[in-house]
Amino acid sequence: MGKSVLIIEDEKIMRVSLADALKAEGYTVYAVDSGADGLGALKKGDFSLVITDVRLPDMSGIAILKEAKQEMPDRPIVVMTAYGSIEDAVEAMRHGAFDYITKPFSMEEMLLAIERALAVSTITEENIRLKKELSSCFCFPNIIGESPAMRRVFSLLTKVSQTDSTVLLLGDSGTGKELIASTIHYQSGRRERPLIRVNCAALPENLIESELFGYEKGAFTGATATKPGRFELADSGTIFLDEIGDLPLLIQTKILRVLEERTFERLGGTRTLHVDVRVIAATNKKLSQEVKNGNFREDLFYRLNVIPIELPTLRQRQADIPHLVDHFVRKMNDRFGARIRFSPAAVTALARYSFPGNVRELINIIERCIALAGEEAVIQPHDLPPHVVNRPADKTPISTLARIVAETEKAHITTMLTFTGGNRTQTAELLGISRKNLWEKMAAYELDG
Repeated sequence: MGKSVLIIEDEKIMRVSLADALKAEGYTVYAVDSGADGLGALKKGDFSLVITDVRLPDMSGIAILKEAKQEMPDRPIVVMTAYGSIEDAVEAMRHGAFDYITKPFSMEEMLLAIERALAVSTITEENIRLKKELSSCFCFPNIIGESPAMRRVFSLLTKVSQTDSTVLLLGDSGTGKELIASTIHYQSGRRERPLIRVNCAALPENLIESELFGYEKGAFTGATATKPGRFELADSGTIFLDEIGDLPLLIQTKILRVLEERTFERLGGTRTLHVDVRVIAATNKKLSQEVKNGNFREDLFYRLNVIPIELPTLRQRQADIPHLVDHFVRKMNDRFGARIRFSPAAVTALARYSFPGNVRELINIIERCIALAGEEAVIQPHDLPPHVVNRPADKTPISTLARIVAETEKAHITTMLTFTGGNRTQTAELLGISRKNLWEKMAAYELDG
């Protein structure tokens, strides 16, 4: 659809000349000779841009400008002023005009101003659209899950997203910790500010400090300029520290200081920097056990463990597998331009598989099937990877009520043990059972505490 322009100008020669020039450039033009007609056109039409004279016989161009900003707040308005009326131009800009042109002007000057205004408007609209899209990508409905385990996660997310508290995401690899961290950020009051992601396990040990906290010029050979670190880049926003259990003890000490004092120094620097940053950390390790083994600072563990969220494995949310399959099949079809379906038998086979790689493994299996299939194929069990369908037969159906209850109970006990840092007495009190009963359940589920 082409760009449409409304011209409000009482001088006929100027109005006609401007309209003809814009039409020649491919614009759709609607031209009127009074402020009243201009306001009427604004209420009826959807214009990409408005050009108005600042002085009209029936009303002020400033009044039109104010009305236009109410009708179309995101669209640019260019005002025309007589030579020497700089006060009019200043007032117009103060009320939201994008630009002003002083009469007399060349048509090239006006066309350039219009082109610039529309370019900025396009970028602004795209920015707004992308922000809305990004926010919607991380709203809860886009996290697939209807199982009891996921409903508990959603309940926690609803509460924690409205706070600035530190969050510790726990769970196996592939359970969606990064997606959950993004959701918390984009549903929080910091959504307009940066989200900085850091994979602690992927950073070389000799570069971790400089990556997290930055460095000053000359701090080491090759440091030719000052560089801000990830915490500095995340100021007023959120930093997501993935695989935090892999950080060296020295760096753990520095992160503890940031959490407690919100201060740090760049590598090679002496100036103390202050940051306002929310920390979301994640790990697939049992940090309480890492503390006992001397691999993780106990004080940092308790500072991180303000709000722990245990993400269930795919085995613990098997009722969600059909929904996940449907979701990722649609995404892969869009990506490959295909129309693949998974047969009920194939979905059943997937629902019976244990998924040691969790959701990430499910995505890989679906992508493999769609990439190797025809454009409109129906995936059958024999199209799935052999290790998915050729598994040892279970003695009992995988979805028996007893098994689901047991897995749910085990997950909840694990969450409470993590929350109390392995304190069995406190865990038993929170669960409403005796310490002996807790010990028996931990032994049955092979849980460490």
